[in-house]
Amino acid sequence: MLHTTRTSYCAYENGVTEIGLENLIRLAEIYHTSVDYLLGLTDEQRPYPRAKKK
Repeated sequence: MLHTTRTSYCAYENGVTEIGLENLIRLAEIYHTSVDYLLGLTDEQRPYPRAKKK
């Protein structure tokens, strides 16, 4: 789903490397939550409403 290697994913989980912004956004979409929740910046699991594109 992230279009990344197992080695890269393992490195993210173990804190060896930081996950890129695109993959972080993708994970938030997969788990139906916000990036802030994944980063531990909020306890609110529900994602914020998305801004409408102009």
